[in-house]
Amino acid sequence: MANKNNQIYVERETFERNDKTYFSYFIKGKVRGKDVKVAIVPPDNGGYPLLDIVFGSEMKAELTLKPYEIKDDKTGRVISGNSYGVRTIDKETGEIFECPVKPYRSSDKTILGLMLR
Repeated sequence: MANKNNQIYVERETFERNDKTYFSYFIKGKVRGKDVKVAIVPPDNGGYPLLDIVFGSEMKAELTLKPYEIKDDKTGRVISGNSYGVRTIDKETGEIFECPVKPYRSSDKTILGLMLR
């Protein structure tokens, strides 16, 4: 959910499956007064270890947005949107750790878009 300076954070929590502990990643917020939770995943399954590195010992990381526009040469139509990432800054060294993420389902993408309005 956005804080005072409108920053949105990706949070994580643990869950267990087959006697192993994993993390799920999500963004909590409100849309039209309703509590919403957007599932966030890495672009591929190999990205989960990278998310562990970015989060380190933290349970939340800053959501980053990179706007893009792509022009279809055949139709001239311009498609725009955002690519997403998570970022943390090491408190001791100031080093930035980040990696790309995406909404899990198309409904998560739609809800995130509503949250960002």
